[in-house]
Amino acid sequence: MKSLLLAVQFLTIIPVSVKGEVTQRDMARSAAFFPLAGALQGVIGAFAALIAVRLFPPTIAGGLVLFVLTIVNGGFHLDALADTFDAIAVKSTGDGAQDRQKRLSVMKDSATGAIGVTAIVMALLLKYLFISPLFAKYGTWDAAYLLFLMPVFSKWAIVPALFHGQPAASGGLGRIFIEGTDGWTYLLSWVLLAVTALAATWLCPSLSLTAGIKFLFLPCLCLYAFSLLWTFFCGRKFGGLTGDTIGAAAEIADLLFLAIAFLCFS
Repeated sequence: MKSLLLAVQFLTIIPVSVKGEVTQRDMARSAAFFPLAGALQGVIGAFAALIAVRLFPPTIAGGLVLFVLTIVNGGFHLDALADTFDAIAVKSTGDGAQDRQKRLSVMKDSATGAIGVTAIVMALLLKYLFISPLFAKYGTWDAAYLLFLMPVFSKWAIVPALFHGQPAASGGLGRIFIEGTDGWTYLLSWVLLAVTALAATWLCPSLSLTAGIKFLFLPCLCLYAFSLLWTFFCGRKFGGLTGDTIGAAAEIADLLFLAIAFLCFS
């Protein structure tokens, strides 16, 4: 239970109380429960969608749902996305080691640059453009189902990166998760992803279980591939993963899931 509460505490602004001493091992183990923390965010987003679409047209409902999801997340990953893209935008000097150190220092800077602001604006804009048409294209329940699954998959997509990656810096919260995510934590995250996604598919009144299962394979495969590619990319750019690059991965995974849903869900 402590690990689940820690996962909710790390990934949302939902107030939870974790009793007793919290060790680095406890923090690392909470990664296994990232899909469940995403499910909690997804329940709030789906509920907001079911209400908003009954009161407003899809264009406004989509904006309200996006606002709710952003608030529940606390904007943490958007901030990480901005820091990561500011660092990526650093011009190369030709010296790989020097470039990596410069990018890491830019990432730690509290100021947000033009590229970082652009990344936030584009991420929110693309999410809105993907979310708003879902109600008209698939219907209210199917749209709510997809909005529930989005944070489940995107939060899970962090875990393969943690398991396969290495820390870019010697300190920070990211290092604790990266070094502490072992095989059991990794395997449990897969199990919880599968159970959560299948349960949502079974409960969705407008979707057959067979059609839902066929769809679930695609985002699972694509987001796993993205997680590995992102780990490789960050290794080349920064020498490994940081807390910011992990948060940025979750934001990008949101967009990838929505793009897959928009193109392939039926």
